[in-house]
Amino acid sequence: MATTELQMSPQLEQIHGEIRDLFRALSNGFQRLDKMKDSNRQSKQLEELTGKMRECKRLIKEFDREIKDEESKNLPEVNKQLNDEKQSMIKELNSYVALRKTYMNTLGNKKIELFDMGAGVSEPIADENVKVASSMSNQELVDHGMKTMDETDQAIERTQKVVEQTIEVGTQTASTLKGQTDQMGRIVNELDTIQFSIKKASQLVKEIGRQVATDKCIMLFLFLIVCGVIAIIVVKIVNPNNKDIRDIPGGLAPPAPSRRLLYLRDPQ
Repeated sequence: MATTELQMSPQLEQIHGEIRDLFRALSNGFQRLDKMKDSNRQSKQLEELTGKMRECKRLIKEFDREIKDEESKNLPEVNKQLNDEKQSMIKELNSYVALRKTYMNTLGNKKIELFDMGAGVSEPIADENVKVASSMSNQELVDHGMKTMDETDQAIERTQKVVEQTIEVGTQTASTLKGQTDQMGRIVNELDTIQFSIKKASQLVKEIGRQVATDKCIMLFLFLIVCGVIAIIVVKIVNPNNKDIRDIPGGLAPPAPSRRLLYLRDPQ
């Protein structure tokens, strides 16, 4: 169905044109593939064509999404024509996919690895020094088999060593983690002990502070009492006739001075 017979939006026309360009490239590519004789060139050509088919498949999916987005804007006849065109492109792509499988089966006996739809690139491996099994003698086949087995055994031994090293590292790591866990547990216990000791020390300091404050108060009262007594004694000594001051209790007053009595004799 030609593009001019379809009513498309600019986006659909662009996608449709890209798909048609890819179909022309695929047709020309398979025609060139028929003329190639070298298997390596055929493999490379198939890889390029597979990439174009993947791109074509992506564009057809995008074409289908655009049709669904514009379905409500178009007439039913236009939607039908667009869906028919989509189905036609899918059938054409499937024909190229089937043609590609035919070429892959033809080249399969030559051990060429190709792209698969949606798969990654698989580089063909060609070794000119390797003999085809049908052209090798029995002894050569046995030698080649023994060599392959030796290489396999060496690979298995290397793998076992890696596994043993991994297990050893895992054991060491587990032991280290266990030791660190035990150490952290001890640290937590020591922190709890230190916190309890600090709490008890704080309480003891508070009690000592209260005792010291009480002792200071008592010493202050005693000092005031002593100062009062001394002041009374001093005042009493300086001014013994002061009646405003009560007598000092016995034992606290200084000793009284000795008095002398004058005796006058009567002259006769």
